[in-house]
Amino acid sequence: MHSFWFYVLRRLLVIPVTLFIITAVLYALLMVVPPEERATLYLPPNQPFVMLAETYENIIDRIIEENGLDDPYPVQYGRWVINLLQGEWGYSPLYGAPVLELLRQRTSATLEIAFYALLFLIPLGLASGLLAGWRPGRYWDRLFRTLAYVGGSIPPFILGLFLLSIFYVGLGWFPPGRLSAVQLLLGVGSFEHYTGFLTLDGLLNGRADITLDALRHLVLPVVTLSVIYWATLGRITRAATMDETGKEYILAARARGLYPRRIIWRHTLRNVLVPGYTSMALAAASIITGVFVVEVVFNIKGLSELVVRSLKATPDAALVMGFAVYSVLLVIPIMLVLDVLKALADPRVREETDVAEVEVSP
Repeated sequence: MHSFWFYVLRRLLVIPVTLFIITAVLYALLMVVPPEERATLYLPPNQPFVMLAETYENIIDRIIEENGLDDPYPVQYGRWVINLLQGEWGYSPLYGAPVLELLRQRTSATLEIAFYALLFLIPLGLASGLLAGWRPGRYWDRLFRTLAYVGGSIPPFILGLFLLSIFYVGLGWFPPGRLSAVQLLLGVGSFEHYTGFLTLDGLLNGRADITLDALRHLVLPVVTLSVIYWATLGRITRAATMDETGKEYILAARARGLYPRRIIWRHTLRNVLVPGYTSMALAAASIITGVFVVEVVFNIKGLSELVVRSLKATPDAALVMGFAVYSVLLVIPIMLVLDVLKALADPRVREETDVAEVEVSP
């Protein structure tokens, strides 16, 4: 267990370094823009006004001086990071609200889709890949490979539009969007938001109708977001299962007369999980960022709408930068949890640290 806790400590220490590198690169990209152009982002959007050239230049100069836009890069970056740590992420003139407050308000909608997508794709990817790899060449294996090929080849936004045309426009089963405040207040009493997930808050409020309706709205976005990552995880699991079936412990288990079901789920699955964790981690990170495309297709008022609207209008630098940092902060905890689970499942992962120390020591 000593090696496990040392492994966790190393992962925790990597987080500040990762955040430093990412934020430093992000702010360096912003610094490429001249101070005069960045100063125009502080002007009120969509409010045309007439003024003399000298007056406009004076306003720009004052904005540069007040906000230190001509200071050296380390000074500006340090000031920005300190403001982030203090919860001052800037003000969005487009929405007329603090950036951090806007991001918090939209987080629940985005995380609910990502949560159910992971809940859907991980068990399905492991189970389908395991069954396909256990008996390669059989009917289930051929069906899996066909579906995985098709699912991995279709871009999510194309798949989303295709599913909408069939299951909403054609059949009217699964509507897009998310439940509105008016829908939540229908019925007796008020609706309290405990977790931000409508599927859970509906149960906590005693409103099963809200939970069921929220699930109907989530079906198409979750399926659209999950398919491509399910295909990848299933393929990796299938390849790992085929590699495991020829090993001695599997042959010995078969020779003892154990049921194939027991061999698959109690022996093979444990070793197949190890390479599968890498795919799960990549899928989790990709889902957090890929969910924004799905939100646009299904008209879900999540984090993506903030940035999409700001890019259509006057660019909102504070909102765009805050969105980028916020996305990283959402991904890092998920990656940490999956790394810890991987270390618990495979002792060799956490023992890599001890081996490296022995090789480096004189």
